Amino acid sequence: MLFNSLTFAIFLPIVFLLYWFVFHRNMRLQNLFVVVASYVFYGWWDWRFLFLIIFTTACSYESGLLTKQYSIQKNGISKTKFVLTANIIINLAILGLFKYYNFFVESFVDMFAVWGVALQSKTLNIILPVGISFYTFQALSYSIDVYKKKIDATRDITAFAAYIGFFPLLVAGPIERATNLLPQFLKPRTFDYNTAADGMRQILWGLFKKIVIADNCAVFVNQVFDSYQIQSGSTLLVAAVLFTFQIYGDFSGYSDIAIGVSRLFGISAIRNFNFPYFSRDIAEFWRRWHISLTTWFRDYVYIPLGGSRVPKWKVVRNTFVIFLVSGFWHGANWTYISWGAFHAVLFLPLILLNKNRKYTNSVAEGKLLPSVKEFSQMALTFLLVAIGWIIFRADTISDALKYIGKIFSTSLFSLPHIPGTILDSYLPKTDYFLVLAAIPLMIVVEWLMRNKQHGLQLDSIKSTAVKWLIYLVLLFLIWTSGGVAGAFIYFQF
Repeated sequence: MLFNSLTFAIFLPIVFLLYWFVFHRNMRLQNLFVVVASYVFYGWWDWRFLFLIIFTTACSYESGLLTKQYSIQKNGISKTKFVLTANIIINLAILGLFKYYNFFVESFVDMFAVWGVALQSKTLNIILPVGISFYTFQALSYSIDVYKKKIDATRDITAFAAYIGFFPLLVAGPIERATNLLPQFLKPRTFDYNTAADGMRQILWGLFKKIVIADNCAVFVNQVFDSYQIQSGSTLLVAAVLFTFQIYGDFSGYSDIAIGVSRLFGISAIRNFNFPYFSRDIAEFWRRWHISLTTWFRDYVYIPLGGSRVPKWKVVRNTFVIFLVSGFWHGANWTYISWGAFHAVLFLPLILLNKNRKYTNSVAEGKLLPSVKEFSQMALTFLLVAIGWIIFRADTISDALKYIGKIFSTSLFSLPHIPGTILDSYLPKTDYFLVLAAIPLMIVVEWLMRNKQHGLQLDSIKSTAVKWLIYLVLLFLIWTSGGVAGAFIYFQF
């Protein structure tokens, strides 16, 4: 079930009304209703994969109880390690089978083919379950945190199932931590009008970014990437820039909707984006982009490897490990791993010069406009990120290199295709100009709101009339947008 679908527009108010007006008097029933609603939401796509969520939930729940039981026994440390290791292996094995089996088989065969050895292989016709990486990592964080005694193992299976399967976060995050989300299902929740109203504004802003910006950009971007061989360097550059906004509008839009919907149910979810395209270097970008994943790898991979409290060469090693793993997490393709390696290389000078924590405050803090230096830093960071997105978006590494090479050819100085020429076959003129207007609008709004939680947090505007004018303009743009509504990009991860 898609957030940007009519089905969800019917589903959400029904669940909201039942949650607050029918099941609100009994917390356990309310949690059970959350589980049922979440499974309906997920099963709408393919009910068979509900068994995977249930199995993951059962394994991690039992892992927590066994860890707690053995931790109080004499000489129980080895048993708790065994339980944790077993649960990690089980969950990663399921993830590996569905997401990476064919990749490993094909890569193994290709490796031998380089040496002239032809191997017979058999791949599997496997459907990748939507959101499997997200809820698997969420389940693993619980097991690890119980083992580290950051949270007590729960015996409330219903609350735990709600934690794993909570429908707003189920298929594309944010990746929640048990320390934040689980306790919220273990205590009664009360409806707060102001929180719900701001949640609705966040949903509206997310829909604007997804439907008006991402879906319209996708039409042009897909056509250009599919035919990059015959496009000019200037057209390829425009497509790369538009994909940079497409993936941001799509994924941050999803996160805004997910967090906003969670707030309607009295649940506070972790922030996932903090206006990343206003970053002054790559390190700041990664503190602002997909925050729930980067902090997950920081806490469960980077720090256990020694983090930054080790010799410099190990810090470099640890950085490359988390970027390569992060790239691999995104999918079974060498382009994702190369994308991770690309960002690790960009990160390297900052580590060696001890400047990776240089920018932790908001850009142009206390000022309306950035300085020339700040603007130049943001522009350079944006350009580097856009090049990385080309690698991420391309089908193969070869395609990515050819695409980038053609951008930096002499055809870069030609005019890109615009409405009235080849672009007419890609995107109606009205929608093209809508994108050209919507992207600057998003940039301006988010720049003004860069110290807020989301782009439509209008608490500084006192006039109700002005607020409603903004809402109506956004609703009008969403309604008139001609983009083809599609699944969110990160569903495939």
